[in-house]
Amino acid sequence: MAMRHALETRCCILHMVKSLTAILVAAALLIGLGIFEWFFVQNEFSGFREELETLYEKVDDGTANGEDAKAVQTAWETRKEHLHTWIPHSDISRIDDYMSETVRLVAEGNFTFALAKLEILMHLTKCLPDTYSPAIENIF
Repeated sequence: MAMRHALETRCCILHMVKSLTAILVAAALLIGLGIFEWFFVQNEFSGFREELETLYEKVDDGTANGEDAKAVQTAWETRKEHLHTWIPHSDISRIDDYMSETVRLVAEGNFTFALAKLEILMHLTKCLPDTYSPAIENIF
């Protein structure tokens, strides 16, 4: 009887250890993916922000043309294919809308309004990645 009790206790302990190990591995994977997502999203938006800043300078100088704006839009189209995995469609759609307006405004030579749209886009590239950072306020 004592031997049977010892075997049952050992089985329960082994089962608990396996369960705790599985929980810790799952938690480590979630944390790792969260950190990867944050770095990936930050990197993508940082590169896009640099492109927007370059276009902003050209628009501000009055030297930008529709091809410059279209090149930035094409770069965004490539980036957003990868970002769809990590961020909601609604955030990507907002950038698409502002980027399309910017391309049209630059092509028409309406630089004043194009600058305003570029300022909005640059603001979005700063604030959107922060909403996906592994921070307490984003978890709860």
